[in-house]
Formats: sequence, C-alpha cells, structure tokens
Amino acid sequence: MENATSGFNATPQASRLHIALFGRRNVGKSSLFNALAGQPAAIVADHAGTTTDPVRRAIELHPLGPCLLIDTAGYDEADDEIGRRRLQATLDVAATADVALLVTDTAPQTIDLEWLNRLRAMELPVLVVYNKGYQPEHPLQPSVAVDVITEATTRLLREAVISLAPQGDVTPSLTAGLAAPGDVVLLVMPQDRQAPRGRLILPQVQTIRDLLDRECTVVGCTPARLEATLAALAAPPKLMITDSQVFDFVAARCPEGCRLTSFSVLMAAAKGDIGYLADGARHIDRLTPASRVLIAEACTHAPLTEDIGREKLPRILRARVGQSLEVEIRSGKDWPADLSGYDLIIHCGACMFNRRQMLSRIARAREQSVAMTNYGLAIAHLKGILPRVSLPNTAN
Repeated sequence: MENATSGFNATPQASRLHIALFGRRNVGKSSLFNALAGQPAAIVADHAGTTTDPVRRAIELHPLGPCLLIDTAGYDEADDEIGRRRLQATLDVAATADVALLVTDTAPQTIDLEWLNRLRAMELPVLVVYNKGYQPEHPLQPSVAVDVITEATTRLLREAVISLAPQGDVTPSLTAGLAAPGDVVLLVMPQDRQAPRGRLILPQVQTIRDLLDRECTVVGCTPARLEATLAALAAPPKLMITDSQVFDFVAARCPEGCRLTSFSVLMAAAKGDIGYLADGARHIDRLTPASRVLIAEACTHAPLTEDIGREKLPRILRARVGQSLEVEIRSGKDWPADLSGYDLIIHCGACMFNRRQMLSRIARAREQSVAMTNYGLAIAHLKGILPRVSLPNTAN
C-alpha cells in the first residue's frame, strides 16, 4: 500500500472509497490509522482525547484502489461545547463513510453498541476491531483482533477491510446510458470568470475522463463557438453536454436526434437519486412569494460576480415566483439538522462530496418531506427544457 500522489494527478477525495475509524477515546484508533496509512499521520499519545478533529489520509489499497482513511475524535466526548462540536464532526464523517471500523479495547460498552447500531442503520459495513490484545469470548461479527501492531497484524486488518468494502467504483459512471463506444460527444464549456484560470472545473474533467473510458470521441467548445463547431462536424454529435448556465442557448441549437444534458445533471445522477431530484425540480411550480428556499453549496469558495448559486438562481427564482421569495445560502458542512422550514432545497452538483454524503443529505430531506433538486435540473425546469434533458441510466 502506498500513499496517493498529490497534485493534479491525484484522485479527488470525493472519488475515493472512504474508510473511517470510530471508537471511544484512547482505544487506539490513531495507532491503527497510522498502521493502515503506512506512516505516522495522526498524533498518538497515552492520554485520552488526543485526536480532536478528523484526520484524513489519501492511500491506495489494492485491489480497492484509491481510498481516503479518516480518524475521528472519541464519540464519548460530549460533556462540553467543544466536545459536542467534536462529536458532530464525528457524525459528519459517518455520513460520508463507505466502510466503518469500530475500535474497542474492552468488551463493547453501551455507547459502543449504540454506535454499532447507528452505523449499521446507515447501511454501512462495520468491522469491529478488538484492539490492544483484548480477545472476546464471543466476538461480534465481522471482527478482527489486534494484539500489537506489526506488519502481520496490519496485513490482517487490511485484508479484513478489503473483504468488507464495496467492490468497484464508489461513484457510478457519469454518462451511463447516454454514450456508447464510437459516439461523438460535444461539450459546451463557458470559460468565464467562474472557470479557474488555466484549467477546467472538476465536473468537466471527470466527464471527459468518463467519455474517454467509454471510447467516445470528445469535442469541446465555448458557447460562442458552438454553431461553428457543429458546422465543422461531419455528422451531428450523439450527445451534447453543457454548462447549465447556457442550457437554453445550447438546447435551441441542439440537432434533432442528439441527446442533451448538463454537467450538473450528470453529477446529480452520479452522486444522488436522479429521480427524486428531477421530481424536486418540478416542485418549483408550487413555490409562492411566501416560500422559503435553501440553496446549498458543497464547497466553500469566494463567490465572484454572477455566481450561479448566490446570484443567478435567486434572481431567476424571484423573477418566476415573486421578489419576496426567501432564499437562504448554506455552504460546505453548514447543513441544517432541521429542514422542515424550507419549501425546496436546491443543491449544487456536489462534485466535492462523495456519493454517500450526498445520499445522506437526500435522505434527510426525504425524512422531513422537503423537496430537493440540484442546480442543473432546477435551471432546466425554469427554462422549460427539463423534458428535453436526458438523464443517465434513464435516458429519455
């Protein structure tokens, strides 16, 4: 196992299998974390509470591929405000994990069993790790016992994790059902102030890679060059993928028989429940001037002029519904526990989230009966072209 390379060639965290360690304070989570990471990454000490915030390490674990290893604070620390914040951070990690290691150095205590049930209720595969030489007479399953950390016990632990982990990609193919080998696919990519100078945004890069893996021919242009690019092609493309902000412009120029979608729609399908999010877009028609909308961004960034989530969407929504429509912006980990006060949630494409994290947000909205959609689907509905948009896996 080697540490993942950093920089432009590194697999993004959102595309890695998330392996998280949970347990009470001072049960040896950080020592196991360092052993799995292959080098010291988390501070280890004899006193309880050494790990205060989640520690993350990108690793490669054969045959699983790129993984993200996460160490968490002890879940028995919640007796003051700082402890409660650390507990919330641990809960946030649980919402992103693909595999959980629950570590204990004694017979599982009540809080351990509560957390075991909590993690299993999240449909997480959980490996119980009996650490520091503790050998239970009747171990919970699946489990592994670690006496001292050696190369042999570390290999045993890795093998147990591998056997428990989901196989294959943690994020579905972006263009499933939309593109086939040999298809010409045209990407329409505005290069405005929102685009990073000298590079493409992550959804565009991931889409290009997905199409190349499908043996497609990828052609790219800006909106200003769209008509010239279409004229230069020997035949119309099979699929056009656009930035959602120019959805209507591209839709008006999309050749007959050519499928149309957006990068944001592709992300909605790969990271979440596309059917639920598409239904949520139609909920826009039920909004009134007294409604309340939450716009959620997965990442925190310094917004520029004409930011899609902070300026364009609120303006388009108010033009449709009424200027008194209340629009609230939340970003990053700032996700309300109580969503019942909102009439609609519009989420970004979540390229910085892994699939489990986005699905956990969708589940929270569903539990509280709040409609939810994403930027691309919302814009397509607002522009009246949602029926024209092709959805991955359910291409129409």
